[in-house]
Amino acid sequence: MGIDLSPKQLAKARDRWSDVDGMELHQGDALAYLGETYTVFDAIYSVFGAGWFSDPGLLLPIVHANLKPGGVFAMSQRPPIEGCYGCQASYIPRGPDEDPAVVKRWDYEPDVWALILKEHGYVDMSASVIAPPPGTRRTGTLFIRGVQGS
Repeated sequence: MGIDLSPKQLAKARDRWSDVDGMELHQGDALAYLGETYTVFDAIYSVFGAGWFSDPGLLLPIVHANLKPGGVFAMSQRPPIEGCYGCQASYIPRGPDEDPAVVKRWDYEPDVWALILKEHGYVDMSASVIAPPPGTRRTGTLFIRGVQGS
């Protein structure tokens, strides 16, 4: 099951995994979807998505409630910029006749993410920065994981 606000991202998923039986893709807000579904998941993974762009105080409880006991929540995002922690905001340009979109994201150091997960009932937490692959990229990926601790 995939959920994304962007129709372009959903189209990429359809193209990439067109041969996957039973795949469901939904356009919309992940928190709203999780709040309305009765589905319980073995795992929920946010790839540079809702995990990064949602207030952890709202996101983590709803994800926890939608995981089976022992289920895994994992998310990836860019690592925080040193000294820039908590809720950060950016203006994203749109069309020439439109105001820019405001996008919020939540940035914390890995050890802080582990504490936040623990505060929301997760166990076996881990959070670390994975180095970028060889080449021109200089920024790694922050990978965060926690297990639903019933």
